[in-house]
Amino acid sequence: MAIQPIAAVGREDGEEQQQSSLLAQSLKKQEESRISLTEMIRDAKEKADAQREKFKLAKTSPRYGDAPLEAYARLSRARTPAQAGSAAGYARRRIVQLEAARRSDPDHADQIKAAVGQRRKAVSRAGRKKLELTREQLSRARQKRMAQENKRREEQRIKQELRRSQAMRAVRESGYFRETDIANRFANQLTATKMELKAQAEQLGISARAAMDAAMQGYSEGTQLATVDVDAPMSAPQVDVQA
Repeated sequence: MAIQPIAAVGREDGEEQQQSSLLAQSLKKQEESRISLTEMIRDAKEKADAQREKFKLAKTSPRYGDAPLEAYARLSRARTPAQAGSAAGYARRRIVQLEAARRSDPDHADQIKAAVGQRRKAVSRAGRKKLELTREQLSRARQKRMAQENKRREEQRIKQELRRSQAMRAVRESGYFRETDIANRFANQLTATKMELKAQAEQLGISARAAMDAAMQGYSEGTQLATVDVDAPMSAPQVDVQA
């Protein structure tokens, strides 16, 4: 009976151990790859769900802040007293609609409140512009009469006043849009803060009333500080017009 050399037996054992090690490493890599792939699929699914939920909320969230912007756009386009009155009527109708929406959508009450406040300002500002346009019509009629009577100095003075009044109004009306944008930003931040506090309170089982009251106070103070007085009197540079 032939007996294998000890060295040959040791070599075969070494080869078997090496193959077993390679097989174990291969299985380990396959397992790690499978786990990594599973995690990637789960992460991708979570991201897709988050994006879909975000898109859903963005799609269904009402844009109450657009209401005063439309009112000011109509007011800015008004060139006659009748058009200014029409802009005021539109603002009044939208106030009624927003008041009804506030009762049916309490989650966005702060956004609606800010929009209603700007709408009421739009009504008041439309009345002011109506008076200004009426005075400008009278001034143009007087300017035309001065031209017919060959009173050049008086005609140029009236023309200068008209230009100054129109320039000041244009600056003031552009401020309406900035003011509305600031009010909308604060209202949106307050609404988001309240919803987050409400969700946290529901999870923790505690009341977030104190934090919500603090957020309300911060919103009111921030609005007062950030909102510029666009209706304040403005001084325009004087222009010398020679007759």
